[in-house]
Amino acid sequence: MELSAPALWINTTFADFDAGITTAVHKLYELAGGFFTPFFEGVSLLGKGGIFLILLSFCLMYFKSTRRFGTAMLLGITIGAIFTNLFLKVYIARPRPYADTNSIFYQFWLLVGQNVESDKSFPSGHTTAAFACMTPLFILGKPRIKVLAALFAFLMGLARIYLCVHFPSDVLGGMIVGIVAGCLAVLIAGRLPRKWYEMDFRSKAKPVSSRQ
Repeated sequence: MELSAPALWINTTFADFDAGITTAVHKLYELAGGFFTPFFEGVSLLGKGGIFLILLSFCLMYFKSTRRFGTAMLLGITIGAIFTNLFLKVYIARPRPYADTNSIFYQFWLLVGQNVESDKSFPSGHTTAAFACMTPLFILGKPRIKVLAALFAFLMGLARIYLCVHFPSDVLGGMIVGIVAGCLAVLIAGRLPRKWYEMDFRSKAKPVSSRQ
């Protein structure tokens, strides 16, 4: 399998890291006999195409009280997707872990559902979207929200490793891109006109009464 120079460098540099982390995560499968597989497939499904996260962002944008969260989340997802899907995945073109049928990743992949993904591996798009969306919640939210946001993003990355559709270094790359995208989104959202945050989408336009 011919690799691009960036993909070859990542594979070589993070070989021990990827093998060690994946083997450790795979212990969840061995200890629970596949019990976690449906759970992680469900978590992974929430990040597919970013649809759930985008809908969540729009729902929060609808209400004035949560519009700052939703706006920053949507901006984060957009920025993360641009960097990940339009640039990094195309330039690096790293194959999926299961592409090498002689690797331990392929053996693990056979056991955990054999989920197939169509695009390249680095960085993880699911992880990018999760961290890009949850970072604004972590920055702007209350303590309980911070915990839930961090937990969701972490579980998304863990799910991608568990299902062997990403190397741990893919997930690490997605975390970095996602956090940076989320921080940029918070800064941009903070500079939007106040009028945007004061609009009430639920109020109906009142008919103008003509004066007699």
